[in-house]
Amino acid sequence: MKTEKIASFTINHLELLPGLYVSRKDARDGVVVTTFDLRFTAPNREPVMDMPAVHTVEHLGATYLRNSARKDDIVYFGPMGCRTGFYLLMFGDLSPEDVVRDIRDMCGFILNYEGEIPGARAAECGNYLEQNLSTAKFYVERYLKELTENPRFVYPD
Repeated sequence: MKTEKIASFTINHLELLPGLYVSRKDARDGVVVTTFDLRFTAPNREPVMDMPAVHTVEHLGATYLRNSARKDDIVYFGPMGCRTGFYLLMFGDLSPEDVVRDIRDMCGFILNYEGEIPGARAAECGNYLEQNLSTAKFYVERYLKELTENPRFVYPD
């Protein structure tokens, strides 16, 4: 079988910095799904994110987005396998500028969150004990600062 390099492997990860990027757009039967790369850390130059914190950001981010005004546009929110960020898939032919406010609001929700993590019970999650709210807040605060002070919306050449 001949395999083609997938789009995300064509991005130079040695130059990639934290930001909000369009990873790809897929269209079928008149429906467009835009995949966003929420890159929290600089790949291969900073330590990867702590897995319990990633899991907490996933639970809180998905909870926020699926309850927000844009909830009907959300297809998926979840972590990258490399643990340097998250993917957000949304219906629509969108740009980072179309969703940056939503991402900032999601970050604010996580930073202000206190209490039991939604979905962090044995009957609701396959690894419910692996959560870390304080470390999740550390990463989210850092990412929000990047989105606010140094917004990057275009992948490096």
